[in-house]
Amino acid sequence: MTPRRPKGAGAFPKPVESPAPKTPNPDELYAALDLGTNSCRMLIAQPKGSQFHVVDSFSKSVQLGSGLERSGRLSRASMGRTVQAMRICGQKLRRHKVTRMRLVATEACRRAKNARDLVKFVKRETGLTLDIIEPEEEARLAVISCAPLVSTKTEQLLVVDIGGGSTELVWIDLSTVPNHDRPRAIMRLHAGFHNADSPFPVARVVDWISVPLGVATLRDQFNDVEDDAARYALMSWFFEENLADFAPYKDVQAREGFQIVGTSGTVTTVAASHLGLKRYDRTKVDGLRMTSDQIDTVINRYLELGPEGRRRDPRIGQDRQALIMSGAAILQALLRSWPTDRLSVADRGLREGLLYAQMSADGVLEDGPF
Repeated sequence: MTPRRPKGAGAFPKPVESPAPKTPNPDELYAALDLGTNSCRMLIAQPKGSQFHVVDSFSKSVQLGSGLERSGRLSRASMGRTVQAMRICGQKLRRHKVTRMRLVATEACRRAKNARDLVKFVKRETGLTLDIIEPEEEARLAVISCAPLVSTKTEQLLVVDIGGGSTELVWIDLSTVPNHDRPRAIMRLHAGFHNADSPFPVARVVDWISVPLGVATLRDQFNDVEDDAARYALMSWFFEENLADFAPYKDVQAREGFQIVGTSGTVTTVAASHLGLKRYDRTKVDGLRMTSDQIDTVINRYLELGPEGRRRDPRIGQDRQALIMSGAAILQALLRSWPTDRLSVADRGLREGLLYAQMSADGVLEDGPF
């Protein structure tokens, strides 16, 4: 399975999760839906200054990619679960009278032979139109959503989006950008990953890659390995092997001036475990900085717990115990390659990037603080 690396695309500010005023004007509303390998998630929001207020949201595990690794096709059952979830999304969109929306599907639909059948099924049953996006756009939108977490001291930035079916990595050189302008330079990537004509200081994309291994697809590769620790070690080694062609991989990176921003359920779960949260709290997790050593401590604790212990852990739970270990294997492979004292945890991603891209294109966002 060879990582793919297409050509070029865009970046943005920080969401505000506080509720918007009741009965918002439908003309001000935007929606973003992300249909991934595991989950169907949607946000409805309205612009507020340089940010946005979330009006309504939806998240449901649909396991769209279940069995895809073996058959190369989306199963009838997974398509049925997906359509059920999207019916609820359609009801919410109609209730709020949303007309501006972007509804996208990612790696599972990119790989499935019958993905177009799903798109037609969704359209027929819900009236909603799904757009299967390319890996580059997925990577670009992840970068956009994480821009506010970039430190003004960061010279080399690695943005990592661990999904269900793929993992996107974007390496950005900020060393020639004035310190105060570095977060804003990330946002300017909305004009493309290779925007040499910009009159502003440019964040240079050194390299980017989409590895077709995410928490679900990596788990499925090693489902036949019974020993928990052995399976984890094999997953981490296999993911690192798939990074061999990523250009910055061969360079030794000093911790000083280097930052990783990680966006995924894996990263936020590890952060919640590190904080000892009994109940997930986005305000404590989003923007948290962790060291490689702190992350290693959490992952080693997961291994000590074993499958049953992880199922009982309230921060992981029954549904995610297997997925958290494949995600942790990806995360630890990255940290072996590039140890850091500044991994920033991002509870944000594709949906936020989609919202900012739409709002920016319509000119309804004020200039941000960057």
